Amino acid sequence: MRALRFATTLYANRLAVAYHGYLRGDPMSRLHLAPGRRDPYAIYDGLRAEGDMAPTRLGNYVTPSHRVCDTVLRDRRFGVRAADNVGPPPPGTQVDMSFLDRDPPDHTRLRRLAQPSFSPRQIAGFRPQVEQTVDKLLEEASAAETFDLVSAFSAPLPIAVITDLLGVPDADASRFAEHGATFGSALDGIRSLRHAARLIEASRELEDVFTRLVATRRGLPAGTGPDDVVGRLLAAEGDRVEAAEMMPMLRLLLVAGFETTVNLIGNAVGALLDHPDQWADLCADPAGLAERAIEETLRWDPPVQRTARCALEDVEVAGTVVRRGQFVVTLLGAAGRDPAVFADAARFDIHRVPEADHLAFSSGIHYCVGAPLARLEATVALRRLAERMPGLHRAGPLRRRRSTLIRGPIHFPVAHQIR
Repeated sequence: MRALRFATTLYANRLAVAYHGYLRGDPMSRLHLAPGRRDPYAIYDGLRAEGDMAPTRLGNYVTPSHRVCDTVLRDRRFGVRAADNVGPPPPGTQVDMSFLDRDPPDHTRLRRLAQPSFSPRQIAGFRPQVEQTVDKLLEEASAAETFDLVSAFSAPLPIAVITDLLGVPDADASRFAEHGATFGSALDGIRSLRHAARLIEASRELEDVFTRLVATRRGLPAGTGPDDVVGRLLAAEGDRVEAAEMMPMLRLLLVAGFETTVNLIGNAVGALLDHPDQWADLCADPAGLAERAIEETLRWDPPVQRTARCALEDVEVAGTVVRRGQFVVTLLGAAGRDPAVFADAARFDIHRVPEADHLAFSSGIHYCVGAPLARLEATVALRRLAERMPGLHRAGPLRRRRSTLIRGPIHFPVAHQIR
């Protein structure tokens, strides 16, 4: 009976979104539909015309403003969870994403266990491994004139690095890529009963992987295991972390560890190939411009397009009172093209000297813990790609992910000249 109610609610919501998006022109509904996948930035421009804080049809607010997004994300009077619990989630949506969907003090406690493994200093030590993995993947891809940038390069790279960082043995890159896409698409909401079933299956498979990993590490003599995330969790078990909290954290770090990067690389290459002059500039100076190209991509077309915060008390934001329990949807993709902050904001320019920090990795206490790793992987990937394949070009239509919250290609055919 509960599953039937879930299905009824699910399909009623889908119909409502389609009705309000296609027939009534509601911008937030359109963001969840095909127009939002094709070009969310046109929708953001329409929302920007309504002001810094626009009401939504569900009684919340949405903001395209960089200043307001940053303010809300940093304000401790907002949280990631609803101010009032509304009972257990429906079947297929019980995916615990650890500290990503927790507020302090639980967020603080759990994040502190993961943070040391992803510090800039720790991640810098992974550069040789990242470079070696990139070179290996490009060597294999270069054997053919045409290849899929996602399946051959941008997906297996971060999967190889994060599984090694977490100590996952014999990782199946293609299977992990499927799981990442499933979890990423679920952040938009469950689309169908089949989608819910895939989410449950992916969650179970990852739990099996980590159950075996943790059992193996527990069997090692004390003090002999590596000083990594798993080791810190096991050392803190029963004191700072409960056993039931370990699997969700490992799942979050694994999925988030490659979902951001695979889409960042895809978006960067797509933007550069659509701007041949920029691609030529990068190929002329890969070492000097790769990092700047990644930062410009994060501003101009970020992998994570939006997030939301719930008011834990009545809060005035940009002249609007947000009542306790109301959400503010912060449009990170729109914030990066805010003309009030960035000059010629709609133009992709890897030579840009930004006037402000982008919000692609969020802001405040939920700033992405994996940002240093994503930046390193994407920068090395782009530099090596420009060095080895300066003649790279599109070889067919790009197909985007079904998600509109996570933006990036799932198939991206490219070609180069075999030397």
